[in-house]
Amino acid sequence: MRILALVPGGIGDQILFFPTLDDLRATYPDAQIDVVVEPRAKAAYRISKSVNDIILFDFKGSNSLSDWSNLLGVLRDREYDVAISLGQRWGIGFLLWLSGIETRVGYDSGAKTFFTRTVPLNQNQYAAAMYHDLLKGIGIDRPVSDIAISVPAKDLEWSDAERKRLGLQDGGYVLIHPGASQLSQRKGIDKIYPAENWKKIIQDFQQKQPDLPIVLIKGEEDAAIVAQLAALCPGIKVTAPENTGQLVAMVAGASLMLCTDSAPMHIAIAAQTFTLALFGATDPEKLLPKSDRVTAIKSPTGKMADISPQMVLDRVWGG
Repeated sequence: MRILALVPGGIGDQILFFPTLDDLRATYPDAQIDVVVEPRAKAAYRISKSVNDIILFDFKGSNSLSDWSNLLGVLRDREYDVAISLGQRWGIGFLLWLSGIETRVGYDSGAKTFFTRTVPLNQNQYAAAMYHDLLKGIGIDRPVSDIAISVPAKDLEWSDAERKRLGLQDGGYVLIHPGASQLSQRKGIDKIYPAENWKKIIQDFQQKQPDLPIVLIKGEEDAAIVAQLAALCPGIKVTAPENTGQLVAMVAGASLMLCTDSAPMHIAIAAQTFTLALFGATDPEKLLPKSDRVTAIKSPTGKMADISPQMVLDRVWGG
């Protein structure tokens, strides 16, 4: 059996789709399971245990007719039996219809005309559960499971060496991911918590728990705010994982993850690390599972800057 999943979105969206892929793998252990994802999201599949191959396509790009034709040619050549689509745009549905894939599953909105089976689109729930609903279109009807990940051995080895370099091998540490994706910034989505606010939180940790290391996560898109915080907070440590496997391994060893609504937030949840996430305009109910390991602070105004450092510290220290 050959199964295709079209999963637009970034790394966070892919991680939220992992339970769906895992249940496909559990139901069809010998199937070829491939995904079509945007180039920016490919890195997520370094920590997936259920995908055979990754096909890259920029769903949000300005694709020419040639781009669509090339993707259509790949889908036809591979002769998939089932296609599952998160995308609701007319073009994606039309592409799948042209592909000749016999069973095409999607939501009963948007491009539903081109699907052979549809499921209700319930957006008032955790996103991983909403994605998982698509499996009902092929007769898999079970509750969504926790996100599971698989970390390559060499990434675990890297994290051991990195913790040694940072002097973290003797105990726990707090990780802070202060940034947000460039895409959200380009779209004007308020996901960055001000550096001055982070500074007050870090200083409170340093005063109350002077022996507890604080580590900033630095990625390609976070360099500016991490550099700002490193200058504001002498003695703070910085780690710069080069891939998602290394990031997971570092997050898994932390006592606490403080972050904004971002891909590292989803990684921390998958790693079962205690996570406190800050939300501006986005809805934590749709992005976080119900778990005693995950806490959200939602801005009272929808603006990240209006989450006071004291609100965060009260939640951390139980005030």
